[in-house]
Amino acid sequence: MKRRDWLKAAALPVIGMAARAGQESKAAAVANPLKAPAQGGIPVAFVLSEGAVVIDFAGPWEVFENVNIPGVSEPFHLYTVAESTKTIPVSGGMKIVPEFTFENAPAPKVIVIPAQNGDSEAVLNWIRKSAKNADLTMSVCTGAFLLAGTGLLSGKAATTHHGSYVDLALRFPDIQVKRGARFVEAGNVASSGGLSSGIDLALRVVERYYGHDVAAQTAFQLEYQGEGWMNADSNSVYAQPFVQTANHPVCPVCGMDPDRSLKSEFQDKTYYFCSPPHQKLFDRKPEAFLK
Repeated sequence: MKRRDWLKAAALPVIGMAARAGQESKAAAVANPLKAPAQGGIPVAFVLSEGAVVIDFAGPWEVFENVNIPGVSEPFHLYTVAESTKTIPVSGGMKIVPEFTFENAPAPKVIVIPAQNGDSEAVLNWIRKSAKNADLTMSVCTGAFLLAGTGLLSGKAATTHHGSYVDLALRFPDIQVKRGARFVEAGNVASSGGLSSGIDLALRVVERYYGHDVAAQTAFQLEYQGEGWMNADSNSVYAQPFVQTANHPVCPVCGMDPDRSLKSEFQDKTYYFCSPPHQKLFDRKPEAFLK
């Protein structure tokens, strides 16, 4: 039995099991709903380049893949798109062969932008052009920097990985960076926090198209215990900047444990860093990281 056929066969038992597990149905209208097409699946494009972070795109991919709608064979049509179809090395040594290029990719209704290294003008132009007719363009983790580079976040609120709040704010001062947000919705764009936050934003997208019960069923099918998709402010643990102490220094840029060999002096204090790039960021404008 194919995976999707199995999901259909299991749909009703899953709903019943979810109810018995204490997941309450929410019949109330979903805020900011999106309209699913009368026929066919919702095309979702995953924009990839070198260094794309696997969980950033694989997490949302699995969410959309596991959505089950009775009578709809493929609620979401998923595909990868890049500048070329050459093999792309992504995080952890995995290699991905994109399905489409920017020239021949189907027009998407949802665009997913994971953290990655590529920010060429070709990438930015394709996102700008495709976003005009898309229902939603969403970033995951530091994919927010690529989305911001298109100008689509200008004047809007957004979030990113907690270690990049200040950097995003410094590079794009016209964006209201929200600390402690699992995800942020701003019109036809949305951004999520780091890594696993993309799963929650994807579940929220499912909810906007198909309602709370379908999203809850999808989360249950994935055995996903997180509830961040129901509470955008659930990343509050990251809302406050990390503060180093004499006994426990942390990188002032991202809060990670530092390499004691990487250090800078500022206002008679010594600061340590997790990596040379973060040391350079700090040295450029240290006061911004100490507010």
